[in-house]
Amino acid sequence: MADVYEIRLKEYLDHRWSSRFEGFALSHQTDGSTLLVGSIPDQAALHGVLIKVRDLGLTLVAVGRAEPEQGGGKNGEEMLGGVSPRGGSSG
Repeated sequence: MADVYEIRLKEYLDHRWSSRFEGFALSHQTDGSTLLVGSIPDQAALHGVLIKVRDLGLTLVAVGRAEPEQGGGKNGEEMLGGVSPRGGSSG
């Protein structure tokens, strides 16, 4: 079963970037960043997307798993410093 992930990028990506991130919805945030939301089947595919972000020279701000029934919102797990916590204590 695929998980839905949110990937926040520092840069503003216009609609022309959609073909680079096929299967992801791009939305623009008020701070000028871009939020990619999409279904990723496994960890290997997630790493592939992150490698693409790196290879394109984009700045990764955060990655987090979203709850699919929340419509891609971040109500399930908080996005922190580029990783999504997995049930551990937050300190």
